[in-house]
Amino acid sequence: MSVSREEVLRIAQLAELDVDEEGLPTLAEQMSRILDYVAQLSAVPANGTVKVFVPGPDAIRFRVDEVVPSQLAFGPEDFAPDFKEGFFVVPKLGQFE
Repeated sequence: MSVSREEVLRIAQLAELDVDEEGLPTLAEQMSRILDYVAQLSAVPANGTVKVFVPGPDAIRFRVDEVVPSQLAFGPEDFAPDFKEGFFVVPKLGQFE
């Protein structure tokens, strides 16, 4: 498929690109090659022997969801300055009294 100079200018205008006059032939040739390649891909027969990869639940193997508490080297009561009935005890700030 051949892309004309006018089509390149129209695409550049739609994409709001500034294209030089000397760069138009190169750009038209590159766009034509891209379209030819896409046409070749479309021509490949899809006879159904190869399963098409579709990402999703069929492709994902989930691990078992288990909640396991992390093991601490020592409990919070060992490193906390003050720990009472399962809570950290912090000093009151004078400005909030």
